[in-house]
Amino acid sequence: MDLKLPHLSPRCLNALCHAVNQRLRRWTKPDNQSLALNVVLDLTRSKSELVLENALLRQQLIVLQRHVKRPVLTWRDRALLILMTRKLPTWKTALMIVQPETLLRWHRDLFRRVWRHKSRRKGKKGREPLAEDIVRLIKTMAKDNRTWGAERIRGELLKLGIQVAKSTIQRYIHQVRSSVPTSQTWGTFLRNHAKDIWAVDFLQTYDLFFRTIFVFVVIELGSRRLVHFGVTRSPSDAWVAQQLREATPFGEGPRFLIRDNDDKYGAAFDRVAKGTHIDVLKTPYQAPKANAVCERFLGSVRRECLDFFLILNERHLYKTVKQYQAYFNHARPHQGISQRIPDPLQKLEEQNVGRIMAHPVLGGLHHDYRRRTPGGFPLLRAA
Repeated sequence: MDLKLPHLSPRCLNALCHAVNQRLRRWTKPDNQSLALNVVLDLTRSKSELVLENALLRQQLIVLQRHVKRPVLTWRDRALLILMTRKLPTWKTALMIVQPETLLRWHRDLFRRVWRHKSRRKGKKGREPLAEDIVRLIKTMAKDNRTWGAERIRGELLKLGIQVAKSTIQRYIHQVRSSVPTSQTWGTFLRNHAKDIWAVDFLQTYDLFFRTIFVFVVIELGSRRLVHFGVTRSPSDAWVAQQLREATPFGEGPRFLIRDNDDKYGAAFDRVAKGTHIDVLKTPYQAPKANAVCERFLGSVRRECLDFFLILNERHLYKTVKQYQAYFNHARPHQGISQRIPDPLQKLEEQNVGRIMAHPVLGGLHHDYRRRTPGGFPLLRAA
């Protein structure tokens, strides 16, 4: 029986060939979701085609790296990258989206997960939970004794006949308090002895002709009061020692004095401090926070005073800082002492009556607001 094929026009034949070609291309197109299929299809392609496609993919990855900083990879992507790099000698140069150190870290994490799973106990029950009264006792001990660690609490429990692991005690300690050092910190020392501590430092500034001028300041930590200051162009050891004498007349001075490791503090300065029975505390190197109160004051002088004036000479600088000292000690509230004034001119009971008046300070750069009492309005005296 003879089969007669239908007669196809050239247009229909071309359309059929195009459809078959598109179907074949769709079948042989690499699938982004199937790695095994891509590998099988690559076996049928020539080496030159694979090299060219590899270069094309690398160029696209380079462009992608300019816009995407951290690509999102699943755990399957990480596992496949680890497995494929095991047999590739040049795997470090082939990585484009992650660093070689990142891949090694993934391998170490995978190694730990595998051995943690193998080392896990099987068929054994865990520890029995602690009784509620023992848990409350541990938390009470940790809360009432801030310097006790887990081992110290464990010894106290053993004295009572209670055996608890150290790790268990640590877990309950973290629930009631944060980790605190057992020894006294520098901040704790400053808070406990602030009224007996002074701090000194130098402020370096410049005059109208860019010549250097130094300001030596003495701050009382407890009240934030500017006790004394001096101005000079050449701060020698003898000059600094004389400033300390003027700040401590008749032997009246603090118990501790904080200073940095500047060479300006020499033997003469130490003799004056020793004669006044002052213990000099040196701050560590490159630790400005150890003298934070004095550093904060120097910043306030710059931001609130010196940045707005052109200093002519030493005398002009002394008069300017003298006016700021009067404002700083008698009118300016301080955050470090709960917005109080170091040495107020008016008593607290006098601040609720009378008309509010404003007194300009430093030529109107700041203003001092106080109430006018029947006895008059006390003015800031810079002299």
